[in-house]
Amino acid sequence: MKNLKSKYIGYTFLFTAITFSVACNKEYLNPNAATADDVLTSAKGLTGVTVGLQKSYSTTRPSVLYASITLNGLTTNELISINTGNTNEERLAAGGVQVDGSNTILGNVWTGANKIIYDADNVINNAANLPDKNYAAGLIAHASIFKALALGNLSEYWEKIPAGTGQNVQFINRLEGFNKAITTIDNALSVIAANPISASFTGNVPNGIDIPNTLNALKARYALFAGNYALALTAANAVDLTKKSTFTYDALNLNPLFEIATSTNNVIQPKNLSLGQTGVNVPDAGDLRIPFYTSVNTTVRINGFGAGTFTQIPVYLPGEITLIKAEAYARQASPNLSSSLTELNKIVTKTAATDPFGVGAALPALTGPYTQQELLDLIYKHRCIELFMSGLKLEDMRRFGRPTSEMKRSFMPYPFQERDNNTNTPANPAF
Repeated sequence: MKNLKSKYIGYTFLFTAITFSVACNKEYLNPNAATADDVLTSAKGLTGVTVGLQKSYSTTRPSVLYASITLNGLTTNELISINTGNTNEERLAAGGVQVDGSNTILGNVWTGANKIIYDADNVINNAANLPDKNYAAGLIAHASIFKALALGNLSEYWEKIPAGTGQNVQFINRLEGFNKAITTIDNALSVIAANPISASFTGNVPNGIDIPNTLNALKARYALFAGNYALALTAANAVDLTKKSTFTYDALNLNPLFEIATSTNNVIQPKNLSLGQTGVNVPDAGDLRIPFYTSVNTTVRINGFGAGTFTQIPVYLPGEITLIKAEAYARQASPNLSSSLTELNKIVTKTAATDPFGVGAALPALTGPYTQQELLDLIYKHRCIELFMSGLKLEDMRRFGRPTSEMKRSFMPYPFQERDNNTNTPANPAF
């Protein structure tokens, strides 16, 4: 496993300090430090920035990944906070008007995602000027993954998102946000098709992420969320389901799911062995994904991708891609229910031995026949189980028309730090 403390990470913090100094009235300069121009015009400097994007997104608290999974899990009943006194978690679990713009978990998603978009744009725009186009392609593609993830996170939780970065930025609706993520991915796919990523680039960034497959997987995800089912199906079919794409961890960069599960003052855990599901959506008896994602030690505990300090977390699960196909077939203009059921059964019958990450239900095949709505209901149920703690459930609940009684909020209020500094901040949603 490659240590995430890359020799380039220092450039990220330097660049952050440079960009923040612009907002200050006084600027204290270190004559021996690299300038912003040095960082943004060299392959070495840009590598430092894009390595920092991965660190900021995926590692220990308050990373966007941690905050998003916590926000999503508490809002959708996947998770509970088992320690008293954690005000932000408790208010998310209470929901409704208890969630306001002061919530730090909400603020971490908002601020972290917007900072990632800003830094990713700097990499994407400046890498295009490098003479080594193959190295530049790696920079652009890697940064595009994190820009797309950040846009996707903002678009999942808020009705409108910033159109860009800067003072008093305008807002666009969340559908435009998902489409903006797709545009970012398409540009990256075009760049690496013209100039394959060089081995020298992949040797300078943390290992684990399969860049081409991740780009297509995220394209399929956000096309599905945007209601573009034909595009979602095409992108999903371009993903090699035998490959893994992961965030990797080490002693300096801990798995955030394990960290929140073992923290002494901020512990969240699965709500129960039903993963917070009720009624017909409760997992079937014998579903082996339950002991994969949970363990019982007096109480229900996080297992799976939060099992250890160095456990890898998938950027996406192959099972998600198969479920995207099942849903796209069922929702397209002329629904193909037979193909939808075929894809769904790949998830229902899959064993741990045949899944790259060991996620397998190992249940008997569904036989049907099913109506379109019955199939969609089953797809929702298996997305909730297969993609547990992936940070995607709130979007699923809206898309599948789940009652508001099953969620603590549908959309989030805007953080106070945005409202206090941007006169264009939209009104908060009622729920």
